[in-house]
Amino acid sequence: MLKHIVMWKLKDSHEGADKEEIMDRIKEELEGLKSSIPEIKTMEIGRNSNELPTSFDVALYSEFESKEDLDIYKEHPEHVKVAQFIRQVTADAVVVDYET
Repeated sequence: MLKHIVMWKLKDSHEGADKEEIMDRIKEELEGLKSSIPEIKTMEIGRNSNELPTSFDVALYSEFESKEDLDIYKEHPEHVKVAQFIRQVTADAVVVDYET
């Protein structure tokens, strides 16, 4: 099993949307991928609940059977669209992939 974790620190606003609206859209769009990408075994999207300056705003936890399945997810056209939006609204990001 491959775990894929991403955390984003968001810009304060984007095209008139505030950070709360951006987080809502990210959560909605990522969750929508579950129905179109069968390689996703598990996916959770969480919003940060603390206010430390080192905190990130949104976290994605997902599981895949293999690196190949993760690669399929990353290259899927629906994921590419969501990722393009997230890159526009992100100030910083971290990612880790590990096998269990």
